[in-house]
Amino acid sequence: MNEPRMPADEAVPFAGLEELDLPRHVRYHRGKVRDVVVLEDHLLITCSDRVSAFDRVLDLVPDKGEVLSRLSSFWFERTAEIIENHVVREVTGRSSLVKRCKPLPVEVVMRGYLTGSAWRDYRAGKPVSGVRLPDGLRMNDRLPEPILTPSTKEQHGAHDRPISREELLSSGLVENSVWQQLEQAAKQLFAAGTRYAAERGLILVDTKYEFGLLDGKLVLIDELHTPDSSRYWCSESYESLLEAGEPQQMLDKEYLRAWLMERGFQGDGEAPPIPPEVIAELSRRYRSVYERLTGEKFAPISRSSEAERAAILSLLDEGA
Repeated sequence: MNEPRMPADEAVPFAGLEELDLPRHVRYHRGKVRDVVVLEDHLLITCSDRVSAFDRVLDLVPDKGEVLSRLSSFWFERTAEIIENHVVREVTGRSSLVKRCKPLPVEVVMRGYLTGSAWRDYRAGKPVSGVRLPDGLRMNDRLPEPILTPSTKEQHGAHDRPISREELLSSGLVENSVWQQLEQAAKQLFAAGTRYAAERGLILVDTKYEFGLLDGKLVLIDELHTPDSSRYWCSESYESLLEAGEPQQMLDKEYLRAWLMERGFQGDGEAPPIPPEVIAELSRRYRSVYERLTGEKFAPISRSSEAERAAILSLLDEGA
């Protein structure tokens, strides 16, 4: 069952901060999606409307950055009892002040369903990040139990590399004691996210977690259970689409990835231009996830790039 379409968003997408706007003594990093101002003990993270796929920034999607930032804040607050996170406070709808942690050189994906790269490896007879799954599973089948699949975090421009638990520990990338805490936290976070999403008619298919160390303590960082870091499907149509062998109803960035792959693009060569209707539909899906999870109508807090920059500069002037 398709959800009703929202009217096209006429807002000007937020392309991100400009380095020249910032004081000279402040360090600044522009990622694929986020702009990061580096302070002494904190980071100021601004989530732009830039959208990336296959490690390439491709376009701007109205409201995307604010959805990601506010939804992460929603989830960080709900899961604080499971593990401490890096958030200090929200600065604007799309910017947050966070504690400066030492990121671990790995990220983990918790998978509850056989899809995406896991399905491609399984179909080719390969283990999924060292995990050997039972025979006879179909694409998009629910796994007997969720699995944790780690990958390395490579330098800018290089692709992250799947790695098994055994390889990760033997390489010394993460200490054994830290890894055990990380595994436990990731499983608890995924279980909590799965339960909550199910209550709202959504399936949390899989999701990425990133962690850091703050004074030697494991802390959850980056984003949490957003439609950029997670796959969400509509639960009401899951079984019928699975039995029909049809794609699931996706409310996340996978919609864009699928559109690109249908046109032969997976990161190499020139990306096809993305039509306005695809951008509008992706924006609608991001807002839909926000509204279904929070129970609130999405209303942008700030649509002005100038106001966003002014708020951030004001914070810097305060010496935060």
